[in-house]
Amino acid sequence: MAGTAGTPGTPRVLRAMNDRAALDLLLEHGPLSRTRIGKLTGLSKPTASQLLARLEAAGLVRLTGTSEGRPGPNAQLYAVNPTAAHAAGLDVTPDRIRAAVADITGRTVGEYELPTPGRRPAHAVVRQVTDALDGAVKAAGLTRSDVHRLVIGTPGAFDPNTGRLRYASHLPGWHSPTLLDDLAAALPMPVEYENDVNLVAIAEQRLGAARGHRDFVLLWNEEGLGAALVLGGRLHRGWTGGAGEVGFLPVPGAPLVRQVTKANSGGYQELAGSQALPELARELGVPDLPPGPYAEAAAALVARAADHASGPHRELLRVYATRLATGLAALVSVLDPELVVLSGSALTAGGEVLRALVQAELEDLAAARPRLVVGDVRDHPVLRGALESALAATRDEVFDTSR
Repeated sequence: MAGTAGTPGTPRVLRAMNDRAALDLLLEHGPLSRTRIGKLTGLSKPTASQLLARLEAAGLVRLTGTSEGRPGPNAQLYAVNPTAAHAAGLDVTPDRIRAAVADITGRTVGEYELPTPGRRPAHAVVRQVTDALDGAVKAAGLTRSDVHRLVIGTPGAFDPNTGRLRYASHLPGWHSPTLLDDLAAALPMPVEYENDVNLVAIAEQRLGAARGHRDFVLLWNEEGLGAALVLGGRLHRGWTGGAGEVGFLPVPGAPLVRQVTKANSGGYQELAGSQALPELARELGVPDLPPGPYAEAAAALVARAADHASGPHRELLRVYATRLATGLAALVSVLDPELVVLSGSALTAGGEVLRALVQAELEDLAAARPRLVVGDVRDHPVLRGALESALAATRDEVFDTSR
């Protein structure tokens, strides 16, 4: 029916579109004057003034001061009100849950890390999730009810057809058939669940090396080997949510792994995963192997190898690059992406040296020729992706002034 709020072209919808455009500009550029907002949106001065008055009354923008250093009267500056809404993210691993809360501008205002060693039942998982979230909320000076949305990143993926976690047998307590219902009952805000590597891809797409790219693959190597597939600007999750579980991929150079979900591994993981690097280093005679968990040891080995121009360290990096390119060749041959982003500590530690070696090997092994780059988001990328995902949905809700 003409004249309803949802009819394209009506004054209310057009105002809402202008409001959202102005809010997005303020998020991108920071404080702006009415005149600058008018120029960037193409709105007249009276319309821009009405827009800002409307957004200020709604609590979405606020005055932040005046411009200085220009001829004439100082102009009032407007910015998004950071307290208009808050969103939260969780990064879950077998050993800990890392939580953070961000205000609507994307600034992190509270963080907390909860150790979670050992095996645990599902009811303990619910308590750990709420404890981790409450720790971050408390650090932000907020309450749980102040959080509009929560995104939880885990290894594997929750099957949209069954609600069960798949591809992550190493995550104890998260496989109960009632877990998602139990978490929904314990938490007052909408909760979404996403694969951890997919969240890294979201972080790189919005903040890092994949900005402006609609077709890319992100290869992740840390505790496990995985990939995220972004096609046409959207994550491709697959029928069971398992798209990108490339650690299970059979590849040349590695024995076939059967019953891969029980083994929680596969050919590509055995060939190029972090746990393979210390063993490869021993075979090549690399001296003084670093101690510690295999993911940390692998990153340290790769970083050292990148600093050597010859000898066993450089041979380690060369063989590792060939192994990485072997699995990537299968991915790019099928997907033909514009870009491949290398992320995770066992890849980023090699920097440009490792990237160039993998690029050269991939060009020999695959017909497609994507450009390889090293990821830019290094500080808790899974958690950053969870926050970015939660913020995007929160902004769509809070910034909608058509209602």
